[in-house]
Amino acid sequence: MAILTSDPKTLLVVFLGGIIPSLFWLWFWLKEDEEHPEPKVLVTIVFIMGMIAVMLVLPIQKFIQDHIGSYEGKLVLWACAEEILKYLAVLIILCKTHNADKPIDWPIYLITAALGFAALENMLFLLKIFPSSIGTTLSLSTGNLRFLGANLLHTISSAIVGISIGVSFYMKKWERDCFLVAGFLIAIALHSAFNFFIIRNDGNDFLKVLAFLWVVTIIIMLLFEKVRRMSQNY
Repeated sequence: MAILTSDPKTLLVVFLGGIIPSLFWLWFWLKEDEEHPEPKVLVTIVFIMGMIAVMLVLPIQKFIQDHIGSYEGKLVLWACAEEILKYLAVLIILCKTHNADKPIDWPIYLITAALGFAALENMLFLLKIFPSSIGTTLSLSTGNLRFLGANLLHTISSAIVGISIGVSFYMKKWERDCFLVAGFLIAIALHSAFNFFIIRNDGNDFLKVLAFLWVVTIIIMLLFEKVRRMSQNY
């Protein structure tokens, strides 16, 4: 549970600390699709929807916490809830527009929602640790190191789902459905594994896990480029 504060300086630090990393990554990914940029208003709405998804996922995760006995089961269901709500945050917006008309659009919008999700998640984390000056260092050295990988984790997992949609964009419906399910399974497995290794060893394996995430990020960039080229060829 986050610890709230009314100190304006603290709130400003929390806001900037949460949102600046996400905006940097958003700028990076949008630069990858400069030839056919998405409407800025729509990108902003999807980013905000990603933030709203955090508030929706919290009671779901609390329910899972209270009713699921298996520790591993909790991690998987928590990851499922986050990945599904990030996807729905995009689907709700795009189903009412005609902007998702190229393979590259889906990874772009899913990454945008993921970064909005990570931004608010990071803010809530900072609100929790900021008031305790001495305890902050200790907190950051344990399982809460997940904060440092949140942007990468959410970007990668949502990008996997988006790329699975993009790669299968021109396939038959049953093939698209198979790719989407496969994308979700991979994203949930990665998300669950990240949380498991960070929490299990109190952050001792964090650098190894973070290095692994960077390797996966490079693979995602290569796949993203493939989807971008697919968009140019049709």
